[in-house]
Amino acid sequence: MARVSQEHLDARRRQILDGAAICFARNGFHATSMQDVLKEVDLSAGAVYRYFSGKEELIAAVVGEVLASVRGAFEEASRQSPPLPPDELLTVVLGRTLAARENLTFEGEPAFPRLVVQVWAETLRNKELAVVLHDGYAGVRAAWARIVEGYQDAGMMRADVHPDHVARTMIAAAVGFLAQQALFGSAPVDVLRDGLRALMSMSDERTATGGSQLG
Repeated sequence: MARVSQEHLDARRRQILDGAAICFARNGFHATSMQDVLKEVDLSAGAVYRYFSGKEELIAAVVGEVLASVRGAFEEASRQSPPLPPDELLTVVLGRTLAARENLTFEGEPAFPRLVVQVWAETLRNKELAVVLHDGYAGVRAAWARIVEGYQDAGMMRADVHPDHVARTMIAAAVGFLAQQALFGSAPVDVLRDGLRALMSMSDERTATGGSQLG
């Protein structure tokens, strides 16, 4: 009997993971059955169970990939020196993240943003996944805090704000944009870039005049 190549094994595992990801994006983790996954990937139960023991293992694998994709893009951005300004940096990070999963679609829309939202929902139910998400989020925050420190060291950003506070805000912009994509339909990442660029262009008239205009 001819040996199955590693490339074939990897491709089959990828096929199963992508099919499961589409199912999870469509119906959520809890409502998706293994039968749904089998139908999506058009494989027998034996073929799928050769790679994954059941739905929980599939969920763990898909969630792990989602978190690794987001974290990897953020950490790669943190290694750039000097760092790109926030508007460009977030555009690059989200662009790479979405492009890496552009083959996954749901009703003509990218499935990845929906999958991210489903991951958040699942971690509210699954304590083990909640720990994984918490660790992944902590890693992203640390990476982006280093970026902020780079801004401050280069004189690009005021130094009297804690780097973690800025990091949380940039992460909020990124995940909020993904949530909007999932809820309201896809939009180019240039939309986020332009919005951030406009916000960054504002001048603080209160500082210029020595006090608040609201008092």
